[in-house]
Amino acid sequence: MPNAQAEYEKLVGHYANDASVVASNLFGKPCLKVSSKAFVARQNDVIAFKLSGAQHQKAMGMPGAALWDPSGKGRPMKEWVALPATASRGFEAFAAAAYEYVASAA
Repeated sequence: MPNAQAEYEKLVGHYANDASVVASNLFGKPCLKVSSKAFVARQNDVIAFKLSGAQHQKAMGMPGAALWDPSGKGRPMKEWVALPATASRGFEAFAAAAYEYVASAA
């Protein structure tokens, strides 16, 4: 069974050769940023992706998907979709979509 830490590390490795991507923190959670803006983050047992449009809808349709609430205080972030590690098959595609979305807005 996949775990979020291992799946996040795979994404970090995937972007290791991209000089525009840096590993950082967002609200104290490990994240990947492009142009100083986060596009992927890990919290406990989920990976969160900043998405829009059809990719956001597709991610929200995945089993276990929820809007990401990094504070845990009932304040989810509307563009961020948190997915459990069991949805890892789609992580690279969602990360690529999140990267494009964030990079295009920069």
